[in-house]
Amino acid sequence: MRIVIPGGSGQIGRILARHFHAKGHSVTVLSRAPRSAPWRVVVWDSLTRGDWIAELEDSNLCINLTGRSVNCRYTAENRRAILDSRVRSTLLLNEVIASLSHPPRLWINASTATIYRHSLDRPMDETTGELGGDEPGAPDTWNFSIRVAKGWEQAFFSTPTPRTRKIAIRSAMTFSPDRGGVFDVFLGLVRRGLGGAQGPGTQFVSWIHEIDFLRAIDLLIAREEFTGVVNLASPNPIPNRDFMRALREAWGIRIAKRSSMKNALVAVARKISIILHRMWCDGSVCRWERSEATAAA
Repeated sequence: MRIVIPGGSGQIGRILARHFHAKGHSVTVLSRAPRSAPWRVVVWDSLTRGDWIAELEDSNLCINLTGRSVNCRYTAENRRAILDSRVRSTLLLNEVIASLSHPPRLWINASTATIYRHSLDRPMDETTGELGGDEPGAPDTWNFSIRVAKGWEQAFFSTPTPRTRKIAIRSAMTFSPDRGGVFDVFLGLVRRGLGGAQGPGTQFVSWIHEIDFLRAIDLLIAREEFTGVVNLASPNPIPNRDFMRALREAWGIRIAKRSSMKNALVAVARKISIILHRMWCDGSVCRWERSEATAAA
């Protein structure tokens, strides 16, 4: 296959590019800051048309991951960049893909499990899950993250692309050993003696191992009945305090201070539980279902 990954220079992009490159596929990453890689890397600014459009013509798959990192302070400037980088690049890709003579057969667009409401009472799936926003007492940072998720998906589905199947992946945190990824952040806390619970510790941590993430992507590619939104998460979310305990035990650290960060690890502070509904029903996706095994690996 010819695979194009806009915004593929981050953790998830590297996971996907390595996976497809190792399987012998032709991989092209579109990046604003190209670096040397085993696969092709092409410059784009994510805002305007350019020579990069030729990479999408006659391609088989587009996986758009473009978006400013949320690992930052939520200043007004950063909030604008977080929202605009996702929405504007997705609108641009819609315009371009709709105009191609031979567009990709499948377009997978990143979304986020953060779109669901604050929930301790039940898991959230694609069919019965309740979207969040402006819940009583919810911090503004939570509501902002939900607005970003909704705006992102609205931009993605705003333009009909009858020759291109569309899937928005509402992914939980993807755990891999890559430096700079979210798992690396958690391990950094543990190594520094700050691996206690974040906040009350009762909030559920939804996650997915990189191997299961890739298996899920492969299934979405192979099964043409999948369209619309799909959750990607382990079927066993656990409370934050239990998750952090599993990390400490895997690393042989017994004592840790409680963390009290506001903007960092916002996704963890969301009291959200997500289940892998459509994918889990297939019965063949998740190998890593327990956080204890994932931490030890």
